[in-house]
Amino acid sequence: MTSQSPPAELLAAREQIDAIDRELLELLGKRFELTHQVGLLKASKALDAVDATRESEKLAELSALCEKHKLNPALVTELFSKIMEEAVRNHRQLRG
Repeated sequence: MTSQSPPAELLAAREQIDAIDRELLELLGKRFELTHQVGLLKASKALDAVDATRESEKLAELSALCEKHKLNPALVTELFSKIMEEAVRNHRQLRG
């Protein structure tokens, strides 16, 4: 069995995927910078780290956008729920 090099088209697609992954991480970093500011504000105002209404509205909004972008709403909801959980964990640390 010989090992063939992947076709150029596959390599090009992978390069684009890698670039998008880097962009996603950059955007995620920016998002967490902003949620850090929110956490500081919440801590200074003695506000609860969790805003269940905001989270629910945000998840519903993102789920509604999934059809437009041809994405699985369950996947998007799971991803953003994890992101929000991390933000809340960070907010609690700031308040603690």
